[in-house]
Amino acid sequence: MFSCVFCEEEYALATYLCEKCRRLKHLKKIYGDRFNDVLENVLVRNEEGMNNKEKQEITKEKDKIEYNLRNKDKK
Repeated sequence: MFSCVFCEEEYALATYLCEKCRRLKHLKKIYGDRFNDVLENVLVRNEEGMNNKEKQEITKEKDKIEYNLRNKDKK
């Protein structure tokens, strides 16, 4: 048994890649650069994306606090 050379978490029998990573390798072969573009655009956040996510989380937390305060006042 060998450790997967891609994810380094799963074990691979008689190959260098585990099943999940072999699937990714196959998709990379099929879609080429589009595969990389999708990963970058969907999973990797730039500075603007990080700021937007931070604002969303702050707004969500504020809304939750306001909701709890409104419900507390009703009791």
